[in-house]
Amino acid sequence: MNSPCRLVVLISGYGSNLQAIIDACANKTINGQVVAVISNRPDTLGLQRAQQAGITTKTLDHTKFPDRETFDRALKELIDSFSPDALLLAGFMRILTTEFTRHYAGRMLNIHPSRLPKYRGLHTHQRALEADDKKHGASVHFVTDELDGGPVILQSKLIIKPEHTAESLAADVLKQEHVIYPLAVKWFCDSKLVLNNNQVFLSGKKLNKPLQLDDIETDF
Repeated sequence: MNSPCRLVVLISGYGSNLQAIIDACANKTINGQVVAVISNRPDTLGLQRAQQAGITTKTLDHTKFPDRETFDRALKELIDSFSPDALLLAGFMRILTTEFTRHYAGRMLNIHPSRLPKYRGLHTHQRALEADDKKHGASVHFVTDELDGGPVILQSKLIIKPEHTAESLAADVLKQEHVIYPLAVKWFCDSKLVLNNNQVFLSGKKLNKPLQLDDIETDF
């Protein structure tokens, strides 16, 4: 087995996807180690989760910086001090600069609460309900300089019920996020998942469309 993949996770809040990744590393599902968790907001529950797991935590408050570019340069320097193999966004509520995203091209992943390319940005669950969509879900994708626009790796699907509210839909989708994000990270750490010329390859095969969780056998 290869050496454990060094993971740095960026958060802004609750950190439930962070917890799913920590747990998957702890039970050896992911051949990786979260070496640092960085938040742009102080005193978040996600930082507490990391500290309880014995993981190094750092806070880099974006409000202390004059502009986005200055913040991203400081963030990049902090991340690189941990020599990560992969950078994971887990509810990191910042739009990243092109310079930043290109620096981590091919090794930065994000989880987004919609079936991309639908509903990039915020308020995805309310927007799905207002559009009277029949299905919803979440997507794991490589991060590029296009907001929520990087190549999608894996998606979940959830049938929207008449009784769903934005809050209950968010809760149901979040359960799926906790499955698909660790799975994609596992593939990356096993050197099976690669981004090449903006195309996703899994086990050497190009994905012409995102994988669907329903079609995958998994022990998660």
